[in-house]
Amino acid sequence: MIDYMKKHERYVRETLENNPDVEKLRELLAYHNQQIQWMQHERLVHLIVMLFVCLFTLIIFGFTVIHISLPLIILFVILLGLSIAYIIHYFRLENNVQKWYLISNQIRKMKENESK
Repeated sequence: MIDYMKKHERYVRETLENNPDVEKLRELLAYHNQQIQWMQHERLVHLIVMLFVCLFTLIIFGFTVIHISLPLIILFVILLGLSIAYIIHYFRLENNVQKWYLISNQIRKMKENESK
């Protein structure tokens, strides 16, 4: 997913470097905003999954504290690792989408400047 986002961002930046006309900027803005919508959906799904994994991690931690056993400790460690991975992935998704908002604003400003 992060590679997909990097490829899209590289495409948009390369297109902007070529000084596109107003029509090309309009098309680029529509395409970019569609990509943002898809990433917002992806971000929501990852947020929900991350929250459930973290919730289950905390529940298993509680069980592990009450009933110490090797299988619960192993399950807790696995869920903790998964929670950390999801948090890092969600953080990267969030930051890239925030960066895309700025790019969308940049395209919009360029379009307004071209149409004047």
